Amino acid sequence: MLSRVVVVVSAVVAVALAGHQLIPAFGGFTPVMESLLPWLGLAVPVLLAAAAMARSTRAAAVALVPGVVWAVMFGSALLRTPPGGPSDLTVGTVNVGVRNSASGEAVRAIAKDLDVLAAQELTSGGPAAKQLNKMFKYHYPVSTVGLWSRYPISDTKPLDVGMGWPRALRAVVSTPKGKVTVYVMHLASARPGHTTSRDASLAQARRLIDADPSKRILLLGDLNTATTDRGMRGLTPPLTDAQSAAGDGFGFTWPAEFPITRPDHILFKGMTATEAGVAPATGSDHRAAIASLRF
Repeated sequence: MLSRVVVVVSAVVAVALAGHQLIPAFGGFTPVMESLLPWLGLAVPVLLAAAAMARSTRAAAVALVPGVVWAVMFGSALLRTPPGGPSDLTVGTVNVGVRNSASGEAVRAIAKDLDVLAAQELTSGGPAAKQLNKMFKYHYPVSTVGLWSRYPISDTKPLDVGMGWPRALRAVVSTPKGKVTVYVMHLASARPGHTTSRDASLAQARRLIDADPSKRILLLGDLNTATTDRGMRGLTPPLTDAQSAAGDGFGFTWPAEFPITRPDHILFKGMTATEAGVAPATGSDHRAAIASLRF
């Protein structure tokens, strides 16, 4: 009996990994599962242990199938070596936490080596904004999101990503190597069974990117989903995820104490990522995402 259970569960896990985008959304539960997709690999050692208990060679062989599927899908993230080399722009994004009284300290530590920083869950005149205004010459805040830069910012525009109020922005940053169009977004939240608003804001983000003819594009922010979520189709590509291109490991950013997923993103077009990673953000329930890019 135990060996049959191992076989059935192994098949289910393998199908969930390989064919997750073909599984119905089930009211939003499946997309949330997709944001946690790498963790399905933890089922493999459990299944192998159960097969050993059942003393079934056949069950053990079947239990290896989801392991192989997981390795094909995610193994490169653990083995990847960042390309490194010279970079022209170092960027970051962080959800500072709306109730974080230490947000000024958080952004000070994150931003000290960056050229551009995007922040979400800002409070008007709060400690994060005050600290960043001291560190960067140029800045453009919109509602609860903002962009800070060592280089001039122009062509600024607040954006509504389908939430009825501006929680995103578009701006052009003029670097010594050329202009970069930067989007900062904080998309709607998603919970099991409640992803409709988030999916709508993702669709609006895709429309904005598709309509933008800029040579170089950066999308920074808390998108409230991982790149494995079906909702990211149409956004990656045409944009590339910096962590997937040049990061070491999965780069999980939430929750800060024990990250299990990556809702915070640095997506780009027209550049090459040389390095990517995460950084702690004091007092926030998110970690920051950072990346270096070459034109």
